[in-house]
Amino acid sequence: MQREEFVQQLWLDYIHRHPDIGALRLWPTDAPAEYLTLLTLNHGPFAARELTPSLARLGYRPMQRYAMADRGLLVTLLAPADDGAWLVLAELQLGTLSRAPRDSLTQLIEHAHPRDSRGQDLLCRGRPWPMPDWQTYRMLHGAHPLAGWLAVMGPSMHHAGYDCERLDSDMVTLNAAMEQAGLSGSADRHHGVLPISPLLEYRFYPTGSRRLAFADGDEHRIDPGGLALVQKCLSDDHERAVELLLPHHTRCEVS
Repeated sequence: MQREEFVQQLWLDYIHRHPDIGALRLWPTDAPAEYLTLLTLNHGPFAARELTPSLARLGYRPMQRYAMADRGLLVTLLAPADDGAWLVLAELQLGTLSRAPRDSLTQLIEHAHPRDSRGQDLLCRGRPWPMPDWQTYRMLHGAHPLAGWLAVMGPSMHHAGYDCERLDSDMVTLNAAMEQAGLSGSADRHHGVLPISPLLEYRFYPTGSRRLAFADGDEHRIDPGGLALVQKCLSDDHERAVELLLPHHTRCEVS
């Protein structure tokens, strides 16, 4: 698999889950995203340490690592060889969950078919294990929202982030356009999976909830993710916006 094919598969899966984003025409369809946020968990072939070598073969190089103990996450920023979208690989640490939800999620993961647990495209195949029942999902979501999300979505792309400057626009203009399109944004820097650095202006736009069939056949709505807009507070800063995305105090050494 080549990087272009990998990114295309990520986008196809993402747009399938978020048709309201696929229908947006606020910027050219080929406009580059600033970053793609991918969620996974530290278990077996889905752990970041197992995924990183495959991503390296696709041309992504680990640049920074961040530890967010309050969220039970380790996050790695990976840069492509060109000026394309960076990857924000967020890994849920199962050890931060209490025993019951940790055991339930681990049992789900271990029911993944071996064929769906290898290859370079583990992040764009969708959920590789059986769908949980509603009660299990509710327990996992109550323990940690991302545990519930991963249980029903699998390791995959949660949202794309766009830099207003790279879209030749600004936050005020694009925020108004998003609201006109029916997507209301939140400026809460703790919304949308990760805490956001004060060096960026930020809006996260949750997409419409999606009805999913659970293991017992009952259907319920869950929030599948969304889209983010960012803009550097200092326009003369030469770093990419994604390099400023996460709070500096959460940065740790890349081994």
